[in-house]
Amino acid sequence: MRPIRNTPAPLAPVRSPGLHRFAVFTAIATLGLVGIGGLVTSHGAGMAVPDWPNTYGYNMFFFPISLWMGGVFYEHTHRLAASGVGLLTVVLALWLYGRNARPFMRWAGAVLLLLGAGTTVAMPRRWADGLVLGLTGLALLGASRVWPRCEPSAKWLRRLGLAAFFAVVLQGVLGGLRVVLFKDAIGIFHAALAQLFFVLVCAIALFTSRWWQTQPTRIPSTLHAPRSTLFLLTTMLILAQLTLGAAMRHQHAGLAIPDFPLAYGKLWPAMDAGSVTHYNQQRIEVVSANPITAFQIALQMIHRLFAIAILGAVAYAAWSTWRTLGGKNYLSRMALLWLGLILTQVLLGAATIWSNKAADIATAHVLVGAVSLALGAILSIVSRRELMFAYRATDLSTASEARALFAPQMLPAGVTPLPQR
Repeated sequence: MRPIRNTPAPLAPVRSPGLHRFAVFTAIATLGLVGIGGLVTSHGAGMAVPDWPNTYGYNMFFFPISLWMGGVFYEHTHRLAASGVGLLTVVLALWLYGRNARPFMRWAGAVLLLLGAGTTVAMPRRWADGLVLGLTGLALLGASRVWPRCEPSAKWLRRLGLAAFFAVVLQGVLGGLRVVLFKDAIGIFHAALAQLFFVLVCAIALFTSRWWQTQPTRIPSTLHAPRSTLFLLTTMLILAQLTLGAAMRHQHAGLAIPDFPLAYGKLWPAMDAGSVTHYNQQRIEVVSANPITAFQIALQMIHRLFAIAILGAVAYAAWSTWRTLGGKNYLSRMALLWLGLILTQVLLGAATIWSNKAADIATAHVLVGAVSLALGAILSIVSRRELMFAYRATDLSTASEARALFAPQMLPAGVTPLPQR
């Protein structure tokens, strides 16, 4: 292999335990938001509040609690939780920029303060909007005097924080357009982006952890590229599966197939026009808003086939990792946990059908799916990191190149530079 030349030494990591804990908190809050969104869809409450960004004409933060009833409770709670996650994401992005974020905070705070004052004066009936803008600007101005105190994170990590900020803004806009335009297809994109945003925040939490920045990378000689690729491809398959699930949930047609493990008593149901008409005549679900179609039946069958493929891929990944690296290796333990999540997900999927789409079970199905996706992404990242170190260590031809590639404290355990030629 050709040796690596002129590789600069990596910068020492910027360690901030507070930043990592906050990133973990943001990830947990995001998972909670995914759960609330699942409850909204499970209860059919997505259009319980017909306007956006207001709630029945009120600024959402001033909507009377006495009116939080029925589907309005779920949808309005979802909006407030989304606003909270948006605020956490803004704080996380600013924290990643460290003290370099202070000038931006001062300018943004001043602009928001002026906008709030201008809104209150020019449109007295919108005083609540002006108050929210003004208080936000005042908070930014005050915080910029003392926070953030840490040094900026690495450039690539700052960009991830910026990507998270734009993703949460886009997510809010998609949620609003789903209401304003009354388009179920937008809801599918909204649900898929929620999963990707959760993965992104989990990745930031991983990258800011002390473990990621200081743990010596132990290079298993048997960690092959195909296994790392298997983690990645399986994770992408899980994402496709979650998107399929979102498509089924946003069709608001109840269960297109009411039995499991069979489908209308067969391994593969008939989907001709006469059979679909017969299915619709015999359906006993009371929550169905629309009759089912052959396309919806096919979609659920594809969802089941994907579930089998994912279970097989994760089981193989866990078995091969355990056999190769041993039970004490953290990759083996993570892969085994991944398998446990997928098995739980399969059981929850079956329970969703057996319970006629009970809201709590369907929402748990969504949550475990999100955690499975995030864990798969983390496994892919960590295994790629191991592979990268393995490739680079075996690619060194001189001790000077080893020192250029690895800072002394970052040289993986068990790896020694080759002697000078």
